Amino acid sequence: MRPNPIVPSVDFDQDGVQHGFLRLPYSRDDSAWGAVMIPICVVKRGDGPTALLTGANHGDEYEGPIALFELAASLRPEQIQGRAIILPTMNAPAFRAGRRTSPIDEGNLNRVFPGRPDGSVTEKIADYFTRTLLPLADYVLDFHSGGKTLDFLPLAAAHQLPDPAQQARCEAAMLGFNAPYSAMLLEIDLSGMYDTAAEAMGKVFISTELGGGGTATARSAAIAKRGLKNLLIHAGILEGALEQAPTVRLDMPSDACFCIAEHAGLVEPCLDLGAEVQEGQLLAKIWSPGRTGLAPVPYRASCAGLLAGRHFPGLVQPGDCLAVIATVVAG
Repeated sequence: MRPNPIVPSVDFDQDGVQHGFLRLPYSRDDSAWGAVMIPICVVKRGDGPTALLTGANHGDEYEGPIALFELAASLRPEQIQGRAIILPTMNAPAFRAGRRTSPIDEGNLNRVFPGRPDGSVTEKIADYFTRTLLPLADYVLDFHSGGKTLDFLPLAAAHQLPDPAQQARCEAAMLGFNAPYSAMLLEIDLSGMYDTAAEAMGKVFISTELGGGGTATARSAAIAKRGLKNLLIHAGILEGALEQAPTVRLDMPSDACFCIAEHAGLVEPCLDLGAEVQEGQLLAKIWSPGRTGLAPVPYRASCAGLLAGRHFPGLVQPGDCLAVIATVVAG
């Protein structure tokens, strides 16, 4: 297979702290021999587990970059046993543009895995992770939040997997992260996801949804920082004791958890995040913005649980996710 053109300026096998870049050649109008530069930090001491830590898989999600830039600036080799590979802005072009997708090729990095070494810029990034970085990892933490269009309860997430032993390891890591909510997450579409690529290799993989609206808050950033440290302690990489607080276990067992808009218009939320939801309860109304005198279209819950996620902007289009309902796991 053709080699990937990305060149790292760090040595993944070298002990110590290294700050550098993944350099991806990208010829463009303003730089004929230019490159996309993706910041990377490697902290290593001796033998031990490796954690691959990523933020800004989608470029408008900020808790991960905040926590990971801080970790890269503060982590020292004498604090760890093993290796941390830190990429605060995995999709650097999208992050710099403040967009979910890349401004270079419109690529959604979390939908193009395993990628291609001879594909678009986004596909080349995915291919490098698939063939170079993921094989190095034992634990993979990929930070997400709702970006500009969704808002979530602050949760860490794992997936239902065919291998019960691997799923148990992922669940344990999710609980070790210790977000206020811990969810077995149902994805609408697993095709092309970083999650799927990591899990197919047998990795311990967890992700998050820590807020949304295209920004971070003091609370959501603090949850990201605490969870990141906890995950490294859980993995046996970082010294210290887990900082624990109560977590609510959630599940998303079916498509009934998702409420999808079929109309365009002005959204009137009828419940706030964290509210208890009964089957059939009114979740939102969509008002027609074009004229007065028309009744709004009601949207009701197809299952009971907690309102775990919601559409964020005031306007909605057909096909947008209006609400996400998660069931509370007893015990």
